[in-house]
Amino acid sequence: MEQTRCDQHAGVERTSVPGRIPHRFLDYRRGLAIACAFALPLTTHAADSIDHAQAASIFRQADIICARDGGTLWGHTLCGPMLLVDPDDRSVVANQADAAGVLRPADGVFIGVLPADQPLSDTTITWSGTRWCELIWPWPMREDPDMRHVTLAHELFHRIQQDDLHIEKRDGDNAHLDTLDGRYLIELEWRALAAALQASTPDGRRTAVADAILFRSQRYRLFPAAADNELALESNEGIAEYTGVRLGLQTHGQRVRYAIRDLSAGAQAPSFVRSFAYATGPAYGLLLDQAAPGWLGNFVASQRTERFDQRLGSALHLAGPDFTRLVARTAVYDSGGSLRAQEVAREEEKHNKLIAFKARLIDGPVLSLPLAHFGMEFKPQSLVPIDDIGTVYPTLTLRDNWGTLIVESGGALLRKQPKVAAVSASGFDRTTLRGQGFSLTLKPGWSIQPGTRNGDLAVSELVKTVP
Repeated sequence: MEQTRCDQHAGVERTSVPGRIPHRFLDYRRGLAIACAFALPLTTHAADSIDHAQAASIFRQADIICARDGGTLWGHTLCGPMLLVDPDDRSVVANQADAAGVLRPADGVFIGVLPADQPLSDTTITWSGTRWCELIWPWPMREDPDMRHVTLAHELFHRIQQDDLHIEKRDGDNAHLDTLDGRYLIELEWRALAAALQASTPDGRRTAVADAILFRSQRYRLFPAAADNELALESNEGIAEYTGVRLGLQTHGQRVRYAIRDLSAGAQAPSFVRSFAYATGPAYGLLLDQAAPGWLGNFVASQRTERFDQRLGSALHLAGPDFTRLVARTAVYDSGGSLRAQEVAREEEKHNKLIAFKARLIDGPVLSLPLAHFGMEFKPQSLVPIDDIGTVYPTLTLRDNWGTLIVESGGALLRKQPKVAAVSASGFDRTTLRGQGFSLTLKPGWSIQPGTRNGDLAVSELVKTVP
């Protein structure tokens, strides 16, 4: 992702794309340890907190992955500048020198400190004249080698994705995947994809793929905007995770097992809104490898028009979905209706949560913060869309021109219109800049002013007077 995953670990998404919700998502299996990796004070003695030998080992693993591929999959090597960053002190260890000569050589690597104006994230950054694949330490030292190698290839892909391969980094508004029917149908699709990956015969694989496409097609019937919205994220994170699985693992059996693992992990995520493509990308990609070798040849040209399901359906010459068989095929993957019952219970719980969030962040007094050039860190699998108003981030670190907001509980609402973030103003202390579950740090030139409604507050820039 340019930024988190779920069966093993929870995750945190980080982005610093100015003025918009991010295109890129942290792998949702990423560890909670990085959840506290906010922009901490810069230190001058930082360069020894990352073990140089361990860092060099990660760089060698990346080199091995790239050498094994030889640029074959995408016609371009994934390897290039890599930067490991310790979020506690911003110390960095790189695999090469930077163009501006800021880093210094030590023990066969290059070390230094990442400036405070650079994002802390698993992402792509351009700093000191060099475009880097930035990785947050110490995630690469996970004991699971398959996950480490897949994640390495995933993140290396993102560095070359846009500038070298011309694959756009796009995001879609996939709020439908937080509804009862949206969740249920994608879980049925995932179960069918797992069956297709494990099928022992071509006919069995074909039947399971047709089922997966049937469930997806029904989702698009219920949610007409979903097709384009899902395409956007699958063409970004889905293709990155497929690349990670293809290049990070060496055998077809390893790749299939990992794709099934991704599907299982996806189903365990509290929310699918920003994490679903990690599950669908490898599954569809590996099935396409079998059905249409060389299918990536036209991926760039058709990235905005052709979804994974369309590519696979065409490759297998499948007829259009037969919706008269929907009930019968649903029973195959949800025998006894336990999955449906689970989702109904979740929907009831979500409804109560929405009532609480609306009372706190919409109907009650709020503190509004303008969004202009913001960067954010959050857990993508915890997001709660509220109708067409916006999305609640239960925990969040948000930075903009005015300073930094850290939400540890209670949530923050990022509204679509107007472009503001809102937290509860109830009990807010204008002296300490602390509220219920959050704290605020303002930069010079910004202050707290009365808001538009009685009891509301707003962060505003002080008016500069001309002498």
